[in-house]
Formats: sequence, C-alpha cells, structure tokens
Amino acid sequence: MDTLTHALSGALLARAFAPSRTRPEDPPIWQRMTLCALAAAFPDSDIVVSFFSPFHYLLHHRGATHSLLLLPLWAMLLTGITAQCFRRPQHWRLYAGLSALGLAAHILGDLITSYGTVILAPFSYERFAWGTTFIIDLWFTGIILAGLLAGCYWRASRRPAVIASLMLFSYVGLQAVWRAQAIDFGERYVSEMAMHGAKVTVQPAPMSPLNWMVMVENNGDYRYAYVNLRRKEIATDPGPEGGFLARLDAPYNPLSAAIWNRSSLLGASYEDAPLAREAWMSPEIAFFRWFAQYPALIKVEIGNATECVWFQDLRFARPGTSFNPFRFGVCRVPGGAWSRFRLRGESELVRFD
Repeated sequence: MDTLTHALSGALLARAFAPSRTRPEDPPIWQRMTLCALAAAFPDSDIVVSFFSPFHYLLHHRGATHSLLLLPLWAMLLTGITAQCFRRPQHWRLYAGLSALGLAAHILGDLITSYGTVILAPFSYERFAWGTTFIIDLWFTGIILAGLLAGCYWRASRRPAVIASLMLFSYVGLQAVWRAQAIDFGERYVSEMAMHGAKVTVQPAPMSPLNWMVMVENNGDYRYAYVNLRRKEIATDPGPEGGFLARLDAPYNPLSAAIWNRSSLLGASYEDAPLAREAWMSPEIAFFRWFAQYPALIKVEIGNATECVWFQDLRFARPGTSFNPFRFGVCRVPGGAWSRFRLRGESELVRFD
C-alpha cells in the first residue's frame, strides 16, 4: 500500500476510536489523528535503504519496521517523541495506544497486498502476503477519503469514520471473494489441460478489483493470463494515443477470451538453459531467489567480451506499460566471476553491490 493511504488510514481509525466527548485536559481529536497518521506512515521509513542499492531495498523494505514482534518497540519510540512534542507526558498511555493502532493498520494494509511483508522479524524473514488488494487501490483510498471528508462536515460525530472503516473491511472481504473466483478459474484451466500437480495462484492487478493475473506454475514453467472477472467483451485497444489508465486496464480480458502467456525460469531454448541455470544459482543473485515469487528468464546475451543473464519476477510484469520493476541479472567475462546488475528499460545496465 502506498504511504499516503497508510497515513490516511491511521487518521481514519484514530477518529473512529476517539470518544464522542473529550475533557478539556484530554488531547484534542486533531492531535490523536495526527499521531496515528504518522505512526501509520512510520514503517515506510525503511525506504531509506533504497538510497544504498536495489539489493538492500529488496532485502530490507517491509522488514523490521513492519514486524508485529517489534511493534511495541516502535510504538514506545513514537510515544516518547510525541509526548515531548505535544508537551503532554501524562497521556503517554493514550499515545502508546494510538501509535500501536497506526502501526498495526500499516502492517495489515501491507499484508493484503502481494509484495510480501516480514511480520516475524528478527526471528524469521519469511514474507507473508494475503494478495487481495493491489498495492495502489483507488477504491480503497477513496473509501478512506470519503470517511475523512464526511468527518470534516460532521465534526462532532465519529460515525462517518466508523462507517468508512466498516466499509473498508467489507471491501477487502469482497476482494477475497473475487480472489477465490480467480483461483477457481485457474483451477478449471488446469483441469481442462490435464496439468497434474500444477499450482494455481493469483495476483491483484491495477485499475479494478476485478482485474487479476492468474498464474499456473509447473516445475519452473509458467502459464499466466490477465483477466477481468466480470467483463463480457474484449476492451478496445486505446493505442499509444490513449490515456495511461486506459492502457493499464485494457489488457484484462473476459474469462471466456483469456489469453494464456508462457514463460519459464530457464527459458524456452535448450541452448540458453545451462547458462541460465548457472547464473540463477550463483551467489550474486541469491537475494532475488529469496524475493521473487515467479522468477522467469528475460533473455540471455552472449557477446565476444561479456555474457549476461536477465531475470524478472512475473508478479510485477504489467501489460499496458513499459515500466517493469525488479528486473535483475548477472554479467561476466566468459569464464570469469559474475557481477550483479539491474536492467533499466530494455538495455540500460546499472551495476550495484
């Protein structure tokens, strides 16, 4: 989930949990909402690791600051800072509760996406993801904004915030139902193709909660389709002159017209497979083996002076856009040691350590 939506969700929950009446000596509502919003944004402070390298970003983003086990530590840190800034140390218990509420809202907001969140750090670095919601969901953010704006009109009542919070949980619950429907579509395809032992997973997609990427994995080979669960006709191709949002939405076809793409960890060519396997198992790409859920070969480049092997995580391969993040590979002089690179665009190599 984007940081702004996290912060807004914290403000909404603080208003929903605020008492209907406060005493003059109690912290005002705006102060509670501000604290909870800042706490809900705080876990994304780990974005600073991206200044070091993409390697550190993949390893540490959504790590320690997103841990449920470390939540009390972060809550007390924020409480201490807040009590001093607001000059109300006697209300530290309230500040601690609001900080914990905001942090928990952030962690929950990230869990429902498919990126993966390390909620058990520092004892385990397994990534958990429920995969019901795309990382930027305009409907999700819109419900929060509607609740906050309604609260500005009915200032004396917390009812708008409570209603919006309930709508938010109901919306995610509905997305879970749609996720199950997308999985069912993939399982029917597996049955029709007699792909025994294949694993079906799905990923939420942009623009609509009805847009899904359906993935069928079988021993490192992938078949995947971009579908819309309710669309009856294939969307008109907006072309290069069409709007960005239209280009993002158009590739998601009706279930009856699903187009199954194919990809593989080692590629379709037998000639590429040995070098791709060697590159994939090299220590230099170990961080990507840990991170990628659907690792697939992009290409193998063999020249007179260098040979490069490039991989991507198909989770982040979005139709309708040329922007494909998290594409990494290794290059070397033939017979030499591998070095890590990031592929920017289609041809620009960025080395990092």
